[in-house]
Amino acid sequence: MRRRMWGLAVLLLLGMVVGGLLLGGPPAWLTGGDPTWARMVDDAKLRVGIDPSFPPFDQLDDAGAPAGFDVDLAQALAARWGMRVEIVPISFDSLLDAVKATRVDAVISAMPYDERQTRDVTYSQPYFEAGIRLVVRADSPIRDTAGLAGRRVAVEWGSAGDMIARRLQRSDEIALEPVLYDTPQDALTAAASGDVDALLIDQVSLRLAQGAGAPLVAVGPVLESNPYVILTPRKAPQLAAAVNEALIALSDDGTLAALADRWFGSAATPAAEEGLP
Repeated sequence: MRRRMWGLAVLLLLGMVVGGLLLGGPPAWLTGGDPTWARMVDDAKLRVGIDPSFPPFDQLDDAGAPAGFDVDLAQALAARWGMRVEIVPISFDSLLDAVKATRVDAVISAMPYDERQTRDVTYSQPYFEAGIRLVVRADSPIRDTAGLAGRRVAVEWGSAGDMIARRLQRSDEIALEPVLYDTPQDALTAAASGDVDALLIDQVSLRLAQGAGAPLVAVGPVLESNPYVILTPRKAPQLAAAVNEALIALSDDGTLAALADRWFGSAATPAAEEGLP
């Protein structure tokens, strides 16, 4: 009986494959095809989920329409593919579920990489590094964390920068002096005015300050990475490959840097760093 049932199952599977071939090809689940990409091509449309509550990446303009770095990035991607963009506003907590359920084709919403979710969605390569940087005035001799010995270093109290400063004291035995501030803005002001020698802060806050004219630069490597990435459905390999290919091109031709300048403002002094904006 078991052998007979197994034989019937095999015949059924073969029938499905042959039937698919006769009707225009095997099913996508068998060939590794991408139904999401196929629908996008047919409709000439990219559906993008964003949470419009995190300017300058995602926000609403004066007319109530979605705007920001991520919206422009979505439009740049779609333009490369000859598609139009449909922006779907979604609360941040629901973005992951929206892409898993294919309510949207992609999420572009200042979303950090999360290794725990790699079984459910596909993450692109980073398009913005929002991690913690060592920041100094443009005329400072400090070029890396080794130069912080005996220096006053501004941090926001309880922030990732605060934790890194304490870690540097313990593990690297650098005799720096953390100077605690209540807000990132207060810490940035202290660094820009010279009240402290350096600052440990996230790249988003730094870039906003640079755009406002602060004479600050990032030096050394990223101290704690927090890359923003694009999410696509797990079973959409062609879309994922197209996104990564496009991001490389948009980085190489200066589009990502131009978007950063548009939404953060041009830095008065270019950041002393390499890589993503």
